[in-house]
Amino acid sequence: MKLPLLSVFTHDVGIDLGTANTLVYVRGHGIIINEPSVVAVDQRTRAILAIGEEAKRMVGRTPSHIVAVRPLTEGVVSNFEVTEQMLRYFLDKLHRGAFKPLHRPRVVIGIPYGVTEVERRAAEEAAQNAGAREVYLIEEPMAAAIGAGLEVQEAKGVMIVDIGGGTTEVAVISLGGIVASRSLRVAGDKLNQDIITYARERFNLLLGERTAEELKTSIGTATAGLPVEAVGRSVVPNYDVLSMPMRGRDLVTGLPKEIIVTSEHLSEAMQKSINVIVEQVKATVEETPPELIADIMDSGIVLAGGGALLRGLDQRIAEVTQMPVRIAEDPLTTVVRGTGLVLEDLDRLREVLLPRTLGRAEFS
Repeated sequence: MKLPLLSVFTHDVGIDLGTANTLVYVRGHGIIINEPSVVAVDQRTRAILAIGEEAKRMVGRTPSHIVAVRPLTEGVVSNFEVTEQMLRYFLDKLHRGAFKPLHRPRVVIGIPYGVTEVERRAAEEAAQNAGAREVYLIEEPMAAAIGAGLEVQEAKGVMIVDIGGGTTEVAVISLGGIVASRSLRVAGDKLNQDIITYARERFNLLLGERTAEELKTSIGTATAGLPVEAVGRSVVPNYDVLSMPMRGRDLVTGLPKEIIVTSEHLSEAMQKSINVIVEQVKATVEETPPELIADIMDSGIVLAGGGALLRGLDQRIAEVTQMPVRIAEDPLTTVVRGTGLVLEDLDRLREVLLPRTLGRAEFS
């Protein structure tokens, strides 16, 4: 495909603006940035002290006047000014490296399915004020499906479940559009909070968010400790029981405390939220037209996002839906890779983009 002359002097950019992490894809170069969506702010001066990986290292370790905040809540912009500063930082970081465009970049951003026009406009304005020349939006389940290699424009059904930090997006896609869908505010962050709540109520132990996330990713499972009836007899549950020290502050004595917890403890802690995700996947299947169901039975349900890596979750979904389930290759990057594929083949994939709320500029 012949590139326009302008592209010699600028780089189109795809962004997965996630609640937990922001990933940046540069057209022709791949994924260049993958950093936490965290900003450290001095509350006395309102100055930005650190962004991304450096800011995340400060979580739980700063004086009271310095707070590490996430400017996105449940996948949408909750703090406009800080989001703008974070995007500007990431775009400037590209310019400081080997990517030094003479013109401002054109940007495609993944956003949750079903957000309001106000929320869409906030994402567009934040990116435009951060230095983007033109801003285009794509729904995250669509981007995830494209990034997972699914043929979203064919006359057949494909199903994607994208479990991110703030939201879980469930979608059945055919002919470039979403046929049936769910967008849940239950995802990775909620599972972390479940572990924190469980530790407090079961062990009188106060945990930090980073500790809860480490426990989830290291020994968390969706099936361990459940009776066979709960996961079904046609699936072999993952009963590998792992253990790990849980360190925090004893709420009774106020002193440091360490206990050993197992994957069964974490499964118990997260079970309610996991059930919500699984049941909403089932509900989406139930409202999908039968012809598309037949297609999905052949291709399978595809899991994407960080939550796809939770051990046993694919087994749980397979048993409840009675359909094959597989995890996308490199599930953490499916959304940003989808935005990148749109940039690389815009003529074919232009129709998957959402209508703009800021003017009518077009890609050239």
